[in-house]
Amino acid sequence: MCALTGAALVLAGCTTNTEETGPTVSKVQVDKVTAIADQLPDKVKQAGKLVIGVNVPYQPNEYKDASGKIVGFDVDVMDAVASVLGIRAEYVESAFEKIIPAIQAGTYDVGMSSITDSKEREQQVDFTTYFNAGIQWAQQTGKPVDPNNACGKKVAVQATTVEHTDEVPAKSAKCVAEGKPAIDIKPFDEQSAATNALVLGQVDAMSADSPVTAYAIKQSSGKIETAGPVFDSAPYGWAVPKGSPLAKVLQAAVNHLIQNGQYKQITENWGVQEGAIIQSVVNGAVS
Repeated sequence: MCALTGAALVLAGCTTNTEETGPTVSKVQVDKVTAIADQLPDKVKQAGKLVIGVNVPYQPNEYKDASGKIVGFDVDVMDAVASVLGIRAEYVESAFEKIIPAIQAGTYDVGMSSITDSKEREQQVDFTTYFNAGIQWAQQTGKPVDPNNACGKKVAVQATTVEHTDEVPAKSAKCVAEGKPAIDIKPFDEQSAATNALVLGQVDAMSADSPVTAYAIKQSSGKIETAGPVFDSAPYGWAVPKGSPLAKVLQAAVNHLIQNGQYKQITENWGVQEGAIIQSVVNGAVS
C-alpha cells in the first residue's frame, strides 16, 4: 500500500487523511485461546496490548469513521486476532513510509496498513500474511468492458496509485502500438469519486485494488459489477521485527480464525471474501 510502484503495489486511498463514512459492520465475537496466547512474547503479555502502526485512509481496510475512530476490514481481523491472544489492539496513526522503520526501532509491535509482503521488504521485517490482493476492474452492470481490450474507453482510477501510474497506462500504450485509440484515463483524488463516476456512467470502467473494487461493488446497490478476474495478486502481511516470535503467534491466531470460520465471516462482512486466504504463512512474498 502507498509505496513504490513496480516491486510493491501502490494502493488506493493514500493522498488524503480525511475521515470517511461507511456502513456499520457487525463485529465478530471471538474467544481467547490460551494455548496460542501463552506463546506471546513476555513484553506483549505484560503490556496486555499490541501497539500497531497504521496509515489511513484506505477504505475498506483501514479508515476513520465519522467519529474519528480507525475502523475497517484490517482492523476487524486484527481485533479478532487480539481477542484470540487475550489482549487488545492499540492503533497509532502513522505515515506509511515510517511504519517499517518504526517496527525496526521497536516503536510499534506490528505494522498494519494493507502492506504488500514483498521479498524486498522481507529483508527489513518479517510478515504474517492475512489476505491476498490484486487489481480488479469494475464496469456498469450489464455493460461489459474487457480490461485487456479497453482501447478508446474512459477508465477511472485514483490518482497516484499503481493503476494510474503503471497498469492502465501500459494497457493504453499497447492499444496505441496496435494502432487502436488510447485509453482515456480519468484520475480522481479520491477513490470514492472514481467509483461515483462509474456509477453515474461518466466513465466506462474503473481499475482499483481488488478489496477496493469489491467494497465499491458491495456498496453500489447493484449498479456496478466486476469486469474480469483479479490479477497481479500478492499477499498482504502484518510487519513485525525481523526474527520476532510474534510472527508465528499472529500466524497461529489467524489460522485458528480461518479454521473456525470467523475469518471468513469477517471477509464477508466487508465484501472482500474473494481475497480470503486458506492459510496464513510467515514471509509469503511472491516477488
